[in-house]
Amino acid sequence: MAYETTTGHEGADGAGRARRRRTTPWERTVLVSGASVAGPALAYWLGRYGFRPTVIEVAPALRGGGFAVDFRGAAQRTVLERMGVLDDIAGHSTGGGTPLTFIDGQGRPIAALPAEFTGGEVEILRSELSRILYRHSLTPLRTSRTPGNPPEYLFGDSVSSLTQTADGVQVTFERGAPRTFDLVIGADGLHSTVRRLAFGPEKDYVRHLGYYVAAWDLPEGAGDLGSRPVGYGEPGRLATVGRTQRRTEEPGYTGESFCVFASEEELIHDRRDLRPQKQAIARAYAGAGWRTPELIDTLGAVDDLYFDSISRVDVPDWSTDRIALLGDAAYGATVGGMGTGAAVIGAYVLAGELALAEGDYRTAFARYEHTLRPYVTRCQEGGRGAGEFLAPMTEEAMDARNAALNTPAAVAAMLQQGHDISAAIRLEDYPSLVAAAATGPATASAAGRSPIRTG
Repeated sequence: MAYETTTGHEGADGAGRARRRRTTPWERTVLVSGASVAGPALAYWLGRYGFRPTVIEVAPALRGGGFAVDFRGAAQRTVLERMGVLDDIAGHSTGGGTPLTFIDGQGRPIAALPAEFTGGEVEILRSELSRILYRHSLTPLRTSRTPGNPPEYLFGDSVSSLTQTADGVQVTFERGAPRTFDLVIGADGLHSTVRRLAFGPEKDYVRHLGYYVAAWDLPEGAGDLGSRPVGYGEPGRLATVGRTQRRTEEPGYTGESFCVFASEEELIHDRRDLRPQKQAIARAYAGAGWRTPELIDTLGAVDDLYFDSISRVDVPDWSTDRIALLGDAAYGATVGGMGTGAAVIGAYVLAGELALAEGDYRTAFARYEHTLRPYVTRCQEGGRGAGEFLAPMTEEAMDARNAALNTPAAVAAMLQQGHDISAAIRLEDYPSLVAAAATGPATASAAGRSPIRTG
């Protein structure tokens, strides 16, 4: 197989990487599990650097619907620019975040959540972003040194087992024939199959933070329920309705709902069965005021529901030999954790390090984690407080939240904190480093990069 290393370090100062036999990157096969955001982003960069990526996705096609997601800060914007997708994303922008008015039981405004809280610098529907990254990955930039390999996409299938050997990873699938890859990357979300198979059960890595979130499109019979963006809250539960401006021309679109409620109990046992999920939501909002009963009644006509716990993923080591994790599978936070931007940055760093490693995937994985972990850990902190902010557990906490939102200085401080977190990473110019390394014997260490010890 393509990855072969020898032991030992070059030079007494430790600046050299392990000696290894050079291999051309287009000999190296990489299986990427997940075709939402992190997977296609990684496939683009791997293809650009000459790897041969295969992306497998359990859904029969790219997923539709979903939340609006956003990008903010210079680091995230820089990666999108280097991918060549920033203009395309801006062209499909929702127009920015939607301001939300918190109301009382009579529909009277009591506080306002500015658009900047939800929209970042660029906001786009997750499904639109997924389609853009998918299309872009199929035409990776070609250079004089790499063939620009487009990825192979396998929809409607999933990984069923992973067996690591000295030469690669033997993979079996739910439907397809077994295959062997040099590397496997789990970019398959909070409930990652790759993480479960290669690292251990989900309970060891996913921590429930005491809240659940649900979202669905309002059916046509919902009338004017979604005519204005408002949120009605009671201790431990919030129900919001509104419309995304970009979707107003869609046939049958009348708005959407986003709900957050507290529950320490595990409510999801079969993620493919909507009936118990709808029942859990109905129980959580039983007896709620305003038009909440009317909103919950719309669930009966819904066949596309997002429902999950607000959780945080903590994996002590993001790789185990030839298998590594990316995005929410490694460092997810369901709401408020800047997961989309962190996933795109993670794909950029991981692919760049693999391209520079010249076969030493262990060093590449170590550098990827060393570079990214401090950044994503700070991003995850936003996820920890999302439920408590949106659905405080007491009337007093709700009043304090509303008072802060009605204070311009407090709002400015919260926005600045989010901006500081999103910008807290220094990124290498991987495309330039990879191009420079391809023109001669120079390696990443020769470009002044500090060594990372592995093993």
